[in-house]
Amino acid sequence: MPFIDCKLTVPADPGQKEAVKAKLGRAVSCLHKGETYLMVGMQENYDLWLGGKKLEKGAYVEVSLFGSASSADYERMTGEICRILSEELLIPANCVYVTYHGLSDWGWNGSNF
Repeated sequence: MPFIDCKLTVPADPGQKEAVKAKLGRAVSCLHKGETYLMVGMQENYDLWLGGKKLEKGAYVEVSLFGSASSADYERMTGEICRILSEELLIPANCVYVTYHGLSDWGWNGSNF
């Protein structure tokens, strides 16, 4: 039950969005999750500042998942997210923040897991 919410300072065309979504679908295996229930959100042209300076190319990525993973798993996922955003949208890794939120309750299809 992962949800990956990407706030991006840059625009992304449909092909880039599809590529990011597909690569995140593979990367989520770092957290021992599959793409079957993965939801991805992308908000473009989002204003972000880092160290008091507005980022031309940057991202804030929030990863929520049912349960939790190890610090090593999160570190691998952060590396994958940064690689994907760099490859597809030319966002440098040092302009990407990633946060993780493990949840014990997750609802879907009228009930909770």
